[in-house]
Amino acid sequence: MTLTGKKIIALVSDDFEDLELTYPVLRLREEGAVVHLVGEKKDEVYHGKHGVPVTSDFAFTDIEKEDYDGIIVPGGWSPDKLRRFKEVLDFIRYFDDEKKPIGQICHAGWVLISAGILKGVNVTSTPGIKDDMTNAGAIWHDQAAVTDGHIISSRRPPDLPEYMKAYIAAF
Repeated sequence: MTLTGKKIIALVSDDFEDLELTYPVLRLREEGAVVHLVGEKKDEVYHGKHGVPVTSDFAFTDIEKEDYDGIIVPGGWSPDKLRRFKEVLDFIRYFDDEKKPIGQICHAGWVLISAGILKGVNVTSTPGIKDDMTNAGAIWHDQAAVTDGHIISSRRPPDLPEYMKAYIAAF
């Protein structure tokens, strides 16, 4: 229960990669963290790429980012949707400024790119967005998980155990 007393935002929108949202949420809760699913709307059912449904606890506009200790961004196609919301980009910039853990996996790097926080940061992602990451100034590595300060990144579902160990250790 290493995360007892910690509150974490898990961003959600349709077409998230099912395992890249559900596995981290469950692992964080197993460690004692309170994890809130936060989407465009409260009590909205969002579906993963493979059909897994999740219901948001809060809307982006319902929460105070200062009340949270960390944030995770799932992969799949949802990051392309999430990065279009000013609130989401404000969350990412806040957690970056405060050096609070930011977790991103697979295509989630798109959100960090849009927030403009990756210049000089060591990261990984799905190889499909390697060019996007490097064009944003990141230093890309082909590894299961990369930690650069408070930013923890990972490539894809098979890397989830390494990713979550690194993310939890960031606290």
